[in-house]
Amino acid sequence: MTALTVPDPAERGDLGAFVARVVRLDQAAIVRLRASGGTVTAWATTPFDVLASRSVHGTLDPADVTVPGAGLLTALTVDRAETVDPGAGGLWPGDLPPDEGWAPVDDVPAAEVDAVTERGLALARENAGPLGPPASLLDQTVLTVTNSAGPVVKIPLRCLFALSGMGFLGDPGAGAVRVSATGSWLRLDARYGAVVRRRVTTLPLLLA
Repeated sequence: MTALTVPDPAERGDLGAFVARVVRLDQAAIVRLRASGGTVTAWATTPFDVLASRSVHGTLDPADVTVPGAGLLTALTVDRAETVDPGAGGLWPGDLPPDEGWAPVDDVPAAEVDAVTERGLALARENAGPLGPPASLLDQTVLTVTNSAGPVVKIPLRCLFALSGMGFLGDPGAGAVRVSATGSWLRLDARYGAVVRRRVTTLPLLLA
């Protein structure tokens, strides 16, 4: 049995809201839970090929488990206990970003991020096909963030769609989105959670 313990009812509600948004975007989504230093971090896949993340204070036994999002949502919103069994048995697709080595780049006003996202949504509606917006549109760089000492970080539209779809911005008229990066990952931290995506794509091996 897996035991997820989140003592604070407000944080349990936050985690439940996070998982609800994940499942709303993709009924078959999976969630990876990892515990470290009194904190449990939930990682989730999204339809935008961007990872979403939310952390709460708590414990997890075992300390690293992948579970179906729908089952975790039921445990958090129906059982509503301090300790729940989120299930187990999922397979996580790929790597997670590192815990350390992140360099802060800059803070972008939430209102600016929201405005760019709205323009992107309008373009997506105009260019959507049977499978949704084309990958070329989602991969288009819509924000470039840098500072005097840090890396230049190019943010594709798909990251803003994930941030918006997960409801992480909150009130777009207040606050900011913090941009940070490692050599191969970029991260956007907003009021209610973070989205993360690789900056460098590994090329597949070509078979002779």
